[in-house]
Amino acid sequence: MNSCIYEGKVMHSRVKPKYYKFIHDVFMFYLDLDEIDAITQRNWFISRNKPNVFSFYDKDHMDFGNKNIKENVIAYARKKGFNGPIKRVMLLTNLRVFGYVFNPVSFYYCFDENDNPLCSIAEVGNTFGEIKNFFLGPETLHKNQFLSEKKKYFYVSPFVDLDVPMDFCLKVPGEKINIKIDDLKKNKKFLYTTLTGERRKLTTFGAFKFGAIYPFITLKVIGLIHYHAAVLHFIKKIPHHKKAANPHFQREVQSEYITK
Repeated sequence: MNSCIYEGKVMHSRVKPKYYKFIHDVFMFYLDLDEIDAITQRNWFISRNKPNVFSFYDKDHMDFGNKNIKENVIAYARKKGFNGPIKRVMLLTNLRVFGYVFNPVSFYYCFDENDNPLCSIAEVGNTFGEIKNFFLGPETLHKNQFLSEKKKYFYVSPFVDLDVPMDFCLKVPGEKINIKIDDLKKNKKFLYTTLTGERRKLTTFGAFKFGAIYPFITLKVIGLIHYHAAVLHFIKKIPHHKKAANPHFQREVQSEYITK
């Protein structure tokens, strides 16, 4: 089985206009999209499109009108000009925990029939129930990692301009994960973000164990986001942008995926 769990840490470090850093322990599922049904049949605590301790819902991710998430991923890759044969799609993400999910970012990795990486997609979510996809094609693949700088044009953090470049470094997961997404302003990085971790087996016991070690992980994620936003606003006094401001800087956004 290709699917697994990664246990690790997420780190944010802001160096301008004021320094602020945090590190939190997390775990995420890394799923072969062709294995999800088999996983749910073997694992008491995981279901697809129905309630459980952990639930994978296709509608929590990109939707281009196809019947399942893998078809939507391939359709999006085609839309972005990639026409090569995609055999396997892996997704690094949070699942719903007792019905609730929030994913600041999920990552898709597409492979050919020989398990060679082809392209990657970063699926970024915000607290308004919107997602935006960032496509990293085969031309961005260098030494087993996808490297690309892209303008954000999306409201994620009220403390970051919508039109800043994002520097993606998405290493293809193996025994470890090492993912970096940094924000730049005037060609200088001011916000560093990393996700690192180690591979763990995805078993019934493993799902139970990580659910116990990290209870209500998705509620923890959204709670910490609001906590750190409060610190930046009330203590650090960092200027912020309102959601309704600069709508022309919000492009290719899919809305209200949580309520579909």
